[in-house]
Amino acid sequence: MELDRWLGIELRHFAALQAIAEEGTFGRAAKRLGYTQSAVSQQIATLERVVGAQLLERPGGPRPVRVTEAGELMLRHARGIVARLQAARADLETLASGAGGPMRIGTFQSVGAKILPTLLRRFNQDWPNVEITLFEGDDEELLDRVESGDLDLTFFVMPVSARPLEWFELLRDPYVAVVSADSEYASRERFRLRELKTQRLVGYTEGSHCQIGLEAALRGRGADPRYLFRSNDNRTVQSFAEGGVGVAIMPRLALEPSDDSVLLEIEPRLPPRLIVVAWHRDRYHSPAAQAFVDLARAHCAALEGAVEPPVLTAAG
Repeated sequence: MELDRWLGIELRHFAALQAIAEEGTFGRAAKRLGYTQSAVSQQIATLERVVGAQLLERPGGPRPVRVTEAGELMLRHARGIVARLQAARADLETLASGAGGPMRIGTFQSVGAKILPTLLRRFNQDWPNVEITLFEGDDEELLDRVESGDLDLTFFVMPVSARPLEWFELLRDPYVAVVSADSEYASRERFRLRELKTQRLVGYTEGSHCQIGLEAALRGRGADPRYLFRSNDNRTVQSFAEGGVGVAIMPRLALEPSDDSVLLEIEPRLPPRLIVVAWHRDRYHSPAAQAFVDLARAHCAALEGAVEPPVLTAAG
């Protein structure tokens, strides 16, 4: 039996076979499917011709139609195929309504540690059928993945390079100086940047998005940052400052509560990190994505003050 002949089978043929088997007559099956009885007869005749076997016995009169052995075999496959089709339709309807489907979100270290756990718990309560996948990346890699479609949303620190993206500011994260609890500066309220002339810094690896901006801001205020140690891990940098190795200038969100360190305001102040959530401006955004952004805004607003929510617009 040639495969290309089987490619002539259509889903309506399987639906007709299943309806007749369950209803018992061509007439009731036709009514259930919204077809004429002759149309259902034609569909079964076509199916039998393609498979080369009699699937139904038609006794005539009021007696019900009987499914043959070949028909039972075909019916098992038909039920599975029709069920998969119905499941696909339900999945797409659910996805279109924003109640389900996957959502891929990019993040970075401090947001992943301080914002996402509470945010995801609240989101999952309202959207239990949305499958969240998280990706932690570095700087431009996150934006690359949004632009390529590998991520639906990402958290990021401004500025955003020239890309087809839109974003909404969630949080202004101030920089503070971190010193050891037994440091000579621990009893003060502020750390003056001019004191970096005699102090070495511990901080982040050169070349990172945030570090480039931080060092430019320090030099813009007359400071000459000299680093004794660098790491990309927030806790490691904080630990070196707690141990008195050097002063760390870190965003507040990146810090863990500790009795071994003291946080000081910086004088003159440095521009805060602007944490945003970004998405591709030309791609479709589901109601779930809009809800996630709104919830992120509300969660961060409790820390930094109210911010008006954005409206994500669907592409096309």
